[in-house]
Amino acid sequence: MTLLESYLSDGTLQVNRMGRGYAWLDTGTHASLLDAGNFVRTRQSRQGLQTGCLEEIAYENAWISADQLRTLAEPLQKNGYGAYLMGLLD
Repeated sequence: MTLLESYLSDGTLQVNRMGRGYAWLDTGTHASLLDAGNFVRTRQSRQGLQTGCLEEIAYENAWISADQLRTLAEPLQKNGYGAYLMGLLD
């Protein structure tokens, strides 16, 4: 019995639909891991958005202030990730 089947038989399985803008990336094989990496790279390069950027999530949810984001971003501003974080403050 799989874990999902166990939850289903116990009546504790919950299903939530992911809204627009979410993607489920299976990475259980070498090929699917490469596909997921290519998906993330393409999204980031074409849309200019970071994937899984914890600082951005915290800032947009008001869990950290602009000053706190700046403090986190300043040591990184010489690379693309730090530049991206600094750009969130503009």
